[in-house]
Amino acid sequence: MPIYEYECKKCGKVFEIYQRLSEKGEDINCPVCGAEKPIKRVSSFSSYGDSHSSLGYNSSGSCGSGHSSGFG
Repeated sequence: MPIYEYECKKCGKVFEIYQRLSEKGEDINCPVCGAEKPIKRVSSFSSYGDSHSSLGYNSSGSCGSGHSSGFG
């Protein structure tokens, strides 16, 4: 189930909601002020593809490629 990002038109709070692709989000209220019909935001997404380095993976593909684990 995808995560959608919304912004409240009244208080400006940005929040995320798990939502089925078939749902339109018309019955969503702001979790802070309760205002109806927040704005669906366009947000970036993460993929488990090319960004291994940001997750601490090394690019060589092996476990022991020159990084010290601090043991022995």
